[in-house]
Amino acid sequence: MPNDTVIPETTVDIALIEAHIRDVPDFPREGILFKDITPLLNHRKAFAASIDALAAPYRGMGVDHVVGLEARGFIFGTPVAMELGAGFVPARKAGKLPSETIGQAYDLEYGTATVEIHADAITPGSRVLIVDDVLATGGTGRAAVELVRRAGGTVVGFSVLMELSALQGREKLPDVELHTLLSV
Repeated sequence: MPNDTVIPETTVDIALIEAHIRDVPDFPREGILFKDITPLLNHRKAFAASIDALAAPYRGMGVDHVVGLEARGFIFGTPVAMELGAGFVPARKAGKLPSETIGQAYDLEYGTATVEIHADAITPGSRVLIVDDVLATGGTGRAAVELVRRAGGTVVGFSVLMELSALQGREKLPDVELHTLLSV
């Protein structure tokens, strides 16, 4: 399954969305150009357009659950789940969920981290969409895909607001339909 799908601009007001993402140089450290989405979240039309665009390719596809990746994936994933009439599953850092969990480790630049979901959050056979704000190196996304599959779910896609293409995260998701609104 190809992972290079980009939502056609005719269905999305990309300019409105882009206009509400602020560049912050040297944050969180020198040499980094941070993409700040807080102006997007604060603008009701731009935020609504982004939610609509993230959900659009999956309308009518029988999505049962939307998995949102901590933390900003929660912000986008929850309203996408509502748009699709699906349940929401938070994928959190290890030790943050209160009940029995399943986890998946992934590599960081210096070490590893683990993402977890509740063990009973996804029932076998469920159709699952993964949502996040940014696709960077792809490690967290790959871990989420593996968690969904281990729980018995089928990943129908990965929908992301923004892809940092220079970091080549999509290479870790060759078997997942990937929808990105912006590639920077």
